[in-house]
Amino acid sequence: MAARILVAEDDLKQAELIRRYLEREGHTTVVVHDGRAAIDEARRRSPDLLVLDVMMPKVDGLDVCRVLRADASGNGDVPIIMLTARSTEDDLLLGLDLGADDYLTKPYNPRELVARVRTVLRRTRGRVDGESYRVGGLEIDPVRHEVRLDGDLVEVTPAEFKILACLAASPGRAFSRQQLLEHAFGFDHYVFDRTIDVHVMNLRKKIEPVPADPAYLKTVYGVGYKLAADKVVSDAS
Repeated sequence: MAARILVAEDDLKQAELIRRYLEREGHTTVVVHDGRAAIDEARRRSPDLLVLDVMMPKVDGLDVCRVLRADASGNGDVPIIMLTARSTEDDLLLGLDLGADDYLTKPYNPRELVARVRTVLRRTRGRVDGESYRVGGLEIDPVRHEVRLDGDLVEVTPAEFKILACLAASPGRAFSRQQLLEHAFGFDHYVFDRTIDVHVMNLRKKIEPVPADPAYLKTVYGVGYKLAADKVVSDAS
């Protein structure tokens, strides 16, 4: 699964180590050392994946993610793995809300990063195009990356969309918080389970007529969450 990977890391030794490990896996790797260069290089070459350090000069990694996710030049969907010395849950939530696909805290083993790259590439390249999902008045369109309720566009964060799309792909199936982290984000750290609860709470405020009595995003007590299976339709877009 060779890919064109852009590495944005201001630590020269760390950047070189990442490059060597990725190229050993057969990937073509370009390295830059500040956020401005990361944006320019992503726009110039459209990488298959971006490994992005959060703490960088000129433009930090969070702003790089924000800019690329809003980019009209075709880089809005580039998979992003963030690297950071910060490890609090608030930092994780912010990275996910901005659209990061995975998040690795320093210090880390380069082999773990290579494994995360492999997982994210497999997940993003395996996405099914051309299908939208409907439950009652709720429609989730993975191609357009849109959520609509009774025809009206609902503004959701990238993290909220990933959770909703994951549930919509298997309506009626109960997902644990751990499974949602793994399926939607590739995370396997139990300490961040509450992340899912926060996103579900925010989603309910946006799509549920009565958030306290949800019709779509159902809690499965002792397990996690599921999307109601009533009137599910899968359409070709």
